[in-house]
Amino acid sequence: MFQTKDIAIVILNWNGKALLKQFLPSVIKNSEEAIIYVVDNASTDGSLVFVSEHFPEIKIIQNTENGGYAKGYNDALKYINEPLLCLLNSDVEVSEKWLEPIITTFNTQSDTAIIQPKILDYKQKSKFEYAGAAGGYIDKYGYPFCRGRIFDTIETDSGQYNDTTTIFWASGACFFIKNSIFKSLSGFDESYFAHMEEIDLCWRAYNNNYVTRYVGTSTVYHLGGATLSNTSPKKTFLNFRNSLFTLVKNTDSNVFIRIFIRMLLDGIAATRFLLQLKPQFFLAVLKAHASFYKRLRTVLKQRKSIKKREGYYKTNSIVWQYFINKRTKW
Repeated sequence: MFQTKDIAIVILNWNGKALLKQFLPSVIKNSEEAIIYVVDNASTDGSLVFVSEHFPEIKIIQNTENGGYAKGYNDALKYINEPLLCLLNSDVEVSEKWLEPIITTFNTQSDTAIIQPKILDYKQKSKFEYAGAAGGYIDKYGYPFCRGRIFDTIETDSGQYNDTTTIFWASGACFFIKNSIFKSLSGFDESYFAHMEEIDLCWRAYNNNYVTRYVGTSTVYHLGGATLSNTSPKKTFLNFRNSLFTLVKNTDSNVFIRIFIRMLLDGIAATRFLLQLKPQFFLAVLKAHASFYKRLRTVLKQRKSIKKREGYYKTNSIVWQYFINKRTKW
């Protein structure tokens, strides 16, 4: 049976001294007995000196380079042996007793490999937060969406998702996983750098018959956009490119048909950016596709080594459901 002391809360940091100062106190206060680590991706802002001086109880792991979310965690987690990992963004405030429902779910539903709590918006605490909300799903063309957040429509939390249920992917903002399973799946794909790597990992877990769950009785508050803003073309580039990587690697069948349709849909999205007078985002989509084509041979080789499993998607096209059928809520 797992206990709180079996959890390693691992916070990845890159030049986030101000965020650590703001959010670490809630993690320390509300995570009694859990072991807390700060993993530093070669920061230059004095983050580690600040942590060591003000929070001496926190363990520090220093990476030699900024390898992004994926490599940053892969490098650090080699040295962490606690059986449960909580990968927590540095801009997350946690609530009182947030770990108890997580421990209970791991103990009572033993097939659980990965868990996400309810993620609300730190700036508007009655609203779900974009990056994960009440648990993630994906359509057959690789577009992710969440309970509580479909594209840019974000729901108010009125208790409608206070359940515990199976989901397809858990948000990297607050991502619990059994350490043994993380390592058996070889961790994150480091070519992603950041964004979508947690969806890829959850899909690989699904293909290996592991279960990802959402626990709505545990709540955290995510600031969001602290490292890369939602208004960043680089974030658009990474999301479009990495989504294509994920689809090719993991989808069960008809991969080239799905990629062709996905390219058409991405083309429409890029045109929409242009009509909105956002040329930098239009270019980001084009660059994402160029980068995808450049790595396609490597991604196809990865695909051959990954076990496939059907039934992962909840809808044929979330784009059709949202923009044509006007279904804006789960």
